[in-house]
Amino acid sequence: MTLEIAPLRVLRSAAVPESAVPPLADGTVALWLMRVTQDDDAYHLLDAEERRRWKGLVREDHRTRYLAAHGGLRRLLGRYLGIGEREVAFVREACPKCGGPHGRPAVRGGGIHFSLSHSQDLVFYGFASKPVGVDIEAHPQAGISDSVTENLHPLERDEFALLPPETRPAAFTRCWARKEAYLKGTGEGLTGGLARIYVGMGTEPAAVPGWSLTDVWASPGFAAAVAVSQQ
Repeated sequence: MTLEIAPLRVLRSAAVPESAVPPLADGTVALWLMRVTQDDDAYHLLDAEERRRWKGLVREDHRTRYLAAHGGLRRLLGRYLGIGEREVAFVREACPKCGGPHGRPAVRGGGIHFSLSHSQDLVFYGFASKPVGVDIEAHPQAGISDSVTENLHPLERDEFALLPPETRPAAFTRCWARKEAYLKGTGEGLTGGLARIYVGMGTEPAAVPGWSLTDVWASPGFAAAVAVSQQ
């Protein structure tokens, strides 16, 4: 199956998406990008669990980002599903590793798959008719990527070591975004093992069995990726 990515659409923080949200065709992923601003109305859209998580955040900027990100998610899902934002009910799928109730987040009743990622003041959303994962990452400061690459696949570590120092942050970030997008899509998360799957440091992601993995341009200084199941 060839992955078709709809043009990246922009959602304004605290805004309700236009009613003409494009439908999700089989094999197509819809991507949205939002820049975080204050969204106090989002609190009234959250369910009890979301409010518990929000209250558990200590930093005010983290609280602001959580409200904006989850308010945006509910508004988008409401449009795709044709229901009110507060009617969207979330569940957790079974973990693919242990079967426990902590796998991918999903909408009760199904009908759509989604993924959410944020970095700094950007929120990245993906929606598809099949399991999907997205990730967005800001380029790290010089030297930080060098200390984290030991967690990656051995081939990726070798590729990283051969890169000129000035290109390492960007290469590391696109590799990490690809890896997180895939692990979110499978429901494993980072505990699935960053070293287990090879996605590559190059300008094009490596093939991953059973998944379509694609880099996405989102904003200068960031790397983003989307993974969609081919099953």
